[in-house]
Amino acid sequence: MRAISLLFLVLLALLAHMGCAQAATLRIKPGQSLQEAIAAAAPGDVLEIERGLYVGNFLIDKALTLRGIDRPTLSGALTGDTVRVTAADVSIEGLIVRDSGSSLKDQNAGIYIRPGAHRALVQHCDLAYNLFGLWIEKANGVRVEHNLITGKRELNSSQRGNGIQLYNTDGARIIGNNIGFVRDALYVDVSHNAIFKSNKLHHSRYGSHYMNSYYNLWEDNESYYNRGGLALMEVRNQVVRGNRTWGNSDHGIMLRTLQDSVIENNIIAGNARGFFIYDVEYATLKGNLVVDNQVGVHLSAGSTRNVVEGNDFIVNREQVRYVGARDEVWGGKDKGSGGNHWSNYLGWDRNGDGVGDVPYEANDMVDRLSWRHPSVKLLLASPAVQALRLVGQQFPVLRVPSVVDPAPRMQPGDKQWSEWRDKHYPGQ
Repeated sequence: MRAISLLFLVLLALLAHMGCAQAATLRIKPGQSLQEAIAAAAPGDVLEIERGLYVGNFLIDKALTLRGIDRPTLSGALTGDTVRVTAADVSIEGLIVRDSGSSLKDQNAGIYIRPGAHRALVQHCDLAYNLFGLWIEKANGVRVEHNLITGKRELNSSQRGNGIQLYNTDGARIIGNNIGFVRDALYVDVSHNAIFKSNKLHHSRYGSHYMNSYYNLWEDNESYYNRGGLALMEVRNQVVRGNRTWGNSDHGIMLRTLQDSVIENNIIAGNARGFFIYDVEYATLKGNLVVDNQVGVHLSAGSTRNVVEGNDFIVNREQVRYVGARDEVWGGKDKGSGGNHWSNYLGWDRNGDGVGDVPYEANDMVDRLSWRHPSVKLLLASPAVQALRLVGQQFPVLRVPSVVDPAPRMQPGDKQWSEWRDKHYPGQ
């Protein structure tokens, strides 16, 4: 039996060696047909493509590596998909892939990774003037790393495709990409166990548009000059950590119908709304810097049973806009259990322990009136309105439900918060 086992191992080693020996590196020169070279190659071969222009709609239906030498250009001549991948274990590296068709119905893409094309790798490529940069559908273990992706910027936003579209995938790794001038930089639907890290997402409708996706990590991304920075909708079990969303014309981070997630140590600056929180439960928001937004947090639709502590809310024109039937308690219920810092807190700290002696209340009756009747803002400095605010504080019968922080911190946790002032959307 020992001899048989040894022979089996030797045979396996020989087969592996034969497989390695069969793989070849083929050089493709300008003027040669790239599609013919793909068709003639054996699975596992490496096609090194020299600098030049290669026009066509290229189909990769076997496990190959396409590697650009000095950044050659593959052009789809404005029809169909420039590259379509139907096989597993395909690598595309160092290419300029451009000029897909413009059919939203056919989902034309620079690189279309079709169902079953698992473990595809796209790295160090420029994807330019495509409807969709990459469309990835029912393919698991895909890696998209360190690419520059731009769309057909002369089209209206609704007519463009997305930079990277993930649909029904598992285990994707989207890392270090620079994506702009598309509809949504990242569009993610029914895609789980993914990592989105160190991407720059800008000049689009949403930096990221998440739906129906679970167990994903969103870390160290920067989203700016979009309509919305990060939108998480109908999702759970997310970790959103260490991101920067600034200068977006609507929200920095939207949390809509979200559960069981952690949103921590993010910077949300210079947006129309920093956080937009709608129908969120059992989430933890901690250590975030929310600075210089028109509205720091817009909270509504029964968003409750959340832990909100250790955040800094600084110089937002309106700290919290809350619509609810009862008080929502943020921070700890007593001193030393994680209050937030509010730059407009008017309380005091008599014993110098760094915690305010009276609770912080985000909204009052005057705020509610100004939301319902915006013209009231013209009178905010008048004695009558100030008296109304004081009466609301002194007589509970006139009090409105508010976000209440029982033990607010007197000092911000982020000492460099002022670096994030004045990062507004152009024209705002």
